[in-house]
Amino acid sequence: MNVKSCLAGFLLLSGLFHTGMGVSPTLSLGAVGLSVASYYLYQHFWRDTEMCFQKKIGSKDLHLQLNAKLFGQHIAKTVVLSAITGFINNPEPKKPLTLSLHGWTGTGKNHISKIIAEAIYKGGLRSKYVHLFVSTLHFPHAENINMYREQLQTWIRGNVSLCPRSIFIFDEMDKMHPGLIDAIKPYLDYYDELQGTSYQKSIFIFLSNAGGDIITQTVMDFFNQGKKREEIKLNDLDPILQMQIFNNKKSGLWHASLIEKHLIDFFIPFLPLEYRHVEMCAREELMSQLGLVDEDIVKKITDEMTYYPKDKQLFSVKGCKTVASKLNSYL
Repeated sequence: MNVKSCLAGFLLLSGLFHTGMGVSPTLSLGAVGLSVASYYLYQHFWRDTEMCFQKKIGSKDLHLQLNAKLFGQHIAKTVVLSAITGFINNPEPKKPLTLSLHGWTGTGKNHISKIIAEAIYKGGLRSKYVHLFVSTLHFPHAENINMYREQLQTWIRGNVSLCPRSIFIFDEMDKMHPGLIDAIKPYLDYYDELQGTSYQKSIFIFLSNAGGDIITQTVMDFFNQGKKREEIKLNDLDPILQMQIFNNKKSGLWHASLIEKHLIDFFIPFLPLEYRHVEMCAREELMSQLGLVDEDIVKKITDEMTYYPKDKQLFSVKGCKTVASKLNSYL
């Protein structure tokens, strides 16, 4: 803060306290000094400091972000929009919000997690209140599972104690050692408090490739029946998706008590992406990087992707995962 700003603030506050209502000079000067100090702290510290607090989320704003940045995922958009806005705007939720996102790589699971984080905290995934765990990085060795369980509980307890509105994202759940995730079961349950800490305003998000095959098969079945993918509803996939994940020995949710006790609020399927969706990803990436769209580059990037099954060439093997890196070769 420069001298002029400080002086202006002092004069403004002096005028406010010079009201002729019998306030003593000592009290007035003390209050002015405190107010000037507060103004200085706001300008140089509080204004740029991310705070943990509950704010309202407008469904319209989140809806716009989902439509602009997520493609081919009508089920995920609908469920996430409703779940996040309803949960955040509820002053007294009964339990933490727990989402489990499933589908092949590049379909938008990480992308939607980023959108959710940015909707709640200005720092997004870089916020100190958003915590990302990657199974192969943070929990690599099966023989250390007991240590990981203790660490995980300590991390969650510590962070929620500091900020009740903490967000925890677990990536590569399909590579997590079975049994590990059940260490956090108490924090996802219907408890008002655990050892003096409430977890009811926290958000837990699981990302997994598990279930990708059954999701793809469902989309293929609709295609073979002459139906549009947009006709697929959550109820068409939810029961079989839960069952497959629960019984998948290669999944971190294999026989998990989180599923058995119905503590995961939504199992959200991410459908395989088609050629037209990859085009949308390429356009969005171009607009993000250059502020304009070159359709020739869009076509080149989309044509470079590999599609399956071989006889129909319907779905992108990597979804939109490599669109950004392919674009760099044309810039």
